[in-house]
Amino acid sequence: MDAVQVSLWVVVMLVVLAVLFDFMNGFHDAANSIATVVSTGVLKPQQAVVFAATFNVIAIFVFHLSVAATVGKGIVQPGIVDHHVVFGALVGAIAWNVITWWYGIPSSSSHALIGGIVGAVIAKSGASALVAGGVLKTVAFIFVSPLLGFVLGSLLMVVVAWVCRRSSPLHVDNWFRRLQLVSAGLYSLGHGGNDAQKTIGIIWMLLIATGYASAADDLPPSWVIWVCYIAIGLGTMFGGWRIVKTMGQKITKLKPVGGFCAETGGALTLFLATALGVPVSTTHTITGAIVGVGSVRRASAVRWGVAGNIVWAWIFTIPASAFIAAVFYWIGLQLM
Repeated sequence: MDAVQVSLWVVVMLVVLAVLFDFMNGFHDAANSIATVVSTGVLKPQQAVVFAATFNVIAIFVFHLSVAATVGKGIVQPGIVDHHVVFGALVGAIAWNVITWWYGIPSSSSHALIGGIVGAVIAKSGASALVAGGVLKTVAFIFVSPLLGFVLGSLLMVVVAWVCRRSSPLHVDNWFRRLQLVSAGLYSLGHGGNDAQKTIGIIWMLLIATGYASAADDLPPSWVIWVCYIAIGLGTMFGGWRIVKTMGQKITKLKPVGGFCAETGGALTLFLATALGVPVSTTHTITGAIVGVGSVRRASAVRWGVAGNIVWAWIFTIPASAFIAAVFYWIGLQLM
């Protein structure tokens, strides 16, 4: 009886840790959905975070749990995950999020979590315990999502410029201030839909590993879904102000029309990835879209040095979080 109680408390502790990661995901990635509307002056920061958080939670009614299934069942071979692996993965992801948040680097919470899972699993059972297809699909979208965001953002900018070529700049600006609310809402919807599901997936993975859920179930328990969507919404509401400045101003100076194109291009990319069940980075996606919009005006409009520093953070995210997760997997073995 005591062993069951201890096991339950361990599971509860890890669920709380996962929800903390989810909250931090929203906190860390809030800038992705609000930086453009804040930098263009469409919404004040306090209004923007409430707006974005609302759409994060509404996403629960829009998207299927394809991403949660990929994280929960498609990254690691069955029977490998235990509570030590989940502990290492979560600590690795949270630690890397804190480090990058502190330095104002818009890295990927999503890939920090995937890196954490990979590092902890390799520490336990080696690389053969990973599902190659799931890992490679996730790694491929490190490049695909920003590239797709870039292409869609720049194409939308070209189309809008052609459609509005006979309109006055003031008229265009006024229209796109309104339309940017639509694009920001769509992007926040995609952010909540893709990112909340990653935490749903790891909690589902934990519950299956500890016997509190069955691997045969098509869906995780409903309380897991609601808690994760609400947690990411609350995280977004509190915001990540250090990163807002980088995303909204340092890469390229945006006007409402550029903000609309960047957010819409990013939202379309997130919708596609979520439909395909791919856990992508909202940070990578919106950064690619912003760079695409800026480069349409002229290449010099993009501060390529800042963009380059961000890309280095992307490259290091999975190995760095994997290393931290492997260390804490071994620590977890001693503690739990």
